[in-house]
Amino acid sequence: MEEIVVGIDVGTTKVCTLVGRVEDDGNVRILGVGIEPSAGIRKGIVVDLAAASQAIKRSVEKAESTSSLEITTALVSLAGAHVSSVNSRGAAGIPSGIIDMHDLARALDQAQAIAIPHDREIVHVIQRGISVDGQEGVKTPVGMHGFKLEVETHIITAASATVDNIRQSVSAAGVEIQQFVLNPLASAEVVLTEQERQAGVAVCDIGGGTTDLAIYVDGDVWHTMVLAVGGNHITQDIAHGLRLNLSQAEEVKKQQGHAVRSEIGSEEYFLIRPFGEDKDVRINRQDLAHIIEARVEETFGLILQEIKRSGYDGLLPAGMVLTGGTSALPAIHKVASEVLGMPVRTAQPQNLKGLVDKLNSPMYSTSIGLLKWAIAMHDHQVVIASGSKRRRNRNESNVNFEALKNWMKRLLP
Repeated sequence: MEEIVVGIDVGTTKVCTLVGRVEDDGNVRILGVGIEPSAGIRKGIVVDLAAASQAIKRSVEKAESTSSLEITTALVSLAGAHVSSVNSRGAAGIPSGIIDMHDLARALDQAQAIAIPHDREIVHVIQRGISVDGQEGVKTPVGMHGFKLEVETHIITAASATVDNIRQSVSAAGVEIQQFVLNPLASAEVVLTEQERQAGVAVCDIGGGTTDLAIYVDGDVWHTMVLAVGGNHITQDIAHGLRLNLSQAEEVKKQQGHAVRSEIGSEEYFLIRPFGEDKDVRINRQDLAHIIEARVEETFGLILQEIKRSGYDGLLPAGMVLTGGTSALPAIHKVASEVLGMPVRTAQPQNLKGLVDKLNSPMYSTSIGLLKWAIAMHDHQVVIASGSKRRRNRNESNVNFEALKNWMKRLLP
């Protein structure tokens, strides 16, 4: 039976529902696309339940129409300043001397046994380091000999009320949430190379209402955070500086925007009709770029503060990978590189199959990443199914270690 995966990216500016079919080679073919302007959501938080539910419902209906499939469950993106993370460590004794899946599960359970406020809930528990009898750097402990297994985890939590509001909005569209996935983790599935993950890299997803950051070291997630700043702030700055309404400002940003003022010629102009004018007036593109550059510099200054706070400043030789809708702004990577002092590149989904006309853009990295994450979830379920409860003989191994490795990188509560 063909496996169908569904992802719903609920953002500040858009709701994107994608339906995909997993191919034999492990890639996904896009069968259905539903893109709808967002409503009732601000900075990743639901502010109008009815409007958000209707926007999600319309997006789902479009995806159902183009795919000719009924959508009942989906992975849903999560962002917002309410998201936070903490690191924890768990250990388990190995009475038999040979580690199995259940020993790993016990260590992870202990790692999750941390004090969490009653108004928060765990979204992700991500394994980021394993040691056996004090020997660190172990990747796949199942089947190894040892007496003490220790697991270091990165635990991501979110405000329960906010998560419940998103859950209710999606449920109103007739869809059950299979799993919440933090935006930068979904985007990383699409835009990062394995070499970057191993060397040390930050993925930065700049959306309309939030900027989401995840830091990868030695192939695993070591730090995550969400800033309540995004492309909408640039739009508001343009609207204020040039006396435009928000829709005009958004259009000007997309058509004429540039993140580096010095790269714009002094004789470059465009026509627009500001408030209080009865005809179009000429605006110098350098003035527009000046407004954009100031906000972009401030945003990356905040990101730099967060990287320094995490303790990984200077430890990311692969630099930063930008994605998200705002990363399509010309020359934004140059500003980022100058402020952060590291190499920066912009990335978008590549090598897509199926209905991909609009999806080859940084703004759909999270949407495509949700489908990739769904495939990874399927892999780890296969691994769990293959690990029987009985103790295996020393020479017996039915575990798919490659799938197990992938699963342990994406452990979910």
